[in-house]
Amino acid sequence: MSYIITAYKVLEKGKVEICLDDKFSFQLYKGEARKLSLKEEMELSEEQYAYILYEILAKRAIRRAMHLLERQERTEYQLREKLLQNAYPQEAVEEAVSYVKRYHYLDDVRYAHTYVRYHQEKKSRMRLKTDLMRKGIAKDVIDNALDDEYVNDEREQIRNLLEKKKFTPETADTAEFRKIYQFLQRRGFKSSDILSVMKNKDMLYDLGC
Repeated sequence: MSYIITAYKVLEKGKVEICLDDKFSFQLYKGEARKLSLKEEMELSEEQYAYILYEILAKRAIRRAMHLLERQERTEYQLREKLLQNAYPQEAVEEAVSYVKRYHYLDDVRYAHTYVRYHQEKKSRMRLKTDLMRKGIAKDVIDNALDDEYVNDEREQIRNLLEKKKFTPETADTAEFRKIYQFLQRRGFKSSDILSVMKNKDMLYDLGC
């Protein structure tokens, strides 16, 4: 099997983008492309492409993955998306993800436990679960992390947040009450818990509760 270089585009920062068969592309530095004598309409063998993919791009993707994880812990989904955004081919991305997982630089189980542990004071159990699902973590991993790490009393969390907001139901008007109520809902707290703590009956009536 072979490929045809159907486009050879010079980019910024000393890079070129090479498109094969008008279907997929990858980026190299100009010096690398020159060393391999790559040019438009050239035929590229399977062996040549494999060398570029695994000896150049995959190794570079691994270094990029390590750099990203040094700066900020990420989920597998987040790392994969970031590498794809950096124009690495899918095969190179998978090689990089496999490498960092093998050496435990990337660990969704650890990420989920750490996230729950450090964010539970400000977020409800449901909000934590939603956040972690958006980060691409598997449901069973999230559930296990919540079961192991989540220890907060959600009504006590609401009281603490109300104190930080300097909210008192006795002096709050309807607009302020509604604003705080919606703020707590966005944090993922259950309406029953919110209303139980915000005990101003007149305000509850105005909200239709």
